[in-house]
Amino acid sequence: MNRPAVMAGAALVAVVVTAFAGIRANAAQDAPAIQSASDLGGLHDFDFLVGEWRVHSRRLKERLAGSTEWEEFDGTIVSRKHMEGWANVDDTVFHTPQGDYRGVAPRAYDPKTGLWAIWWIDGRNPHGNVDPPVKGRFVKGVGTFYSEDTLRGKPIKVRFTWSHITANTARWEQAFSPDGGKTWEANWLQQLERVK
Repeated sequence: MNRPAVMAGAALVAVVVTAFAGIRANAAQDAPAIQSASDLGGLHDFDFLVGEWRVHSRRLKERLAGSTEWEEFDGTIVSRKHMEGWANVDDTVFHTPQGDYRGVAPRAYDPKTGLWAIWWIDGRNPHGNVDPPVKGRFVKGVGTFYSEDTLRGKPIKVRFTWSHITANTARWEQAFSPDGGKTWEANWLQQLERVK
């Protein structure tokens, strides 16, 4: 097995363990009952992302601070399916002005709700807290995902949007809202171009 696949698998395990830490659950050997699938409509929504991509990022330097100063940098994403399509993981490298760093973005599909959950593990602090997952789905080719989080100690809403998806291109946007979703500030835009 190649090293990136092992690292991606280990990262997915770390997310699951962290996400469910403190929640009482049956051990794997207790053989929890298999859930019957109810909504498989979104199971293949992230199939477009499987492969290797070049990424150009435009990121706001200060978020929710009235800033209009942006920085731009390039990077790569390698995305692979896991669990026969029920999960996938992006292995990402960013070449920022502050230096290179890696991260992984595991996703998992829940057929009970028809929602995807997306986490982020930052390679600069791999044992740090994992942000709350953004959850959502695709409607008419646009994927919108939300979570509750904090920024500088204050509650915010987070939104990821996947759009402009073709066989060889896609667009991702991150936005924050300080007022419960009434207004949004886009703070990170990514243009993806397929390498293979």
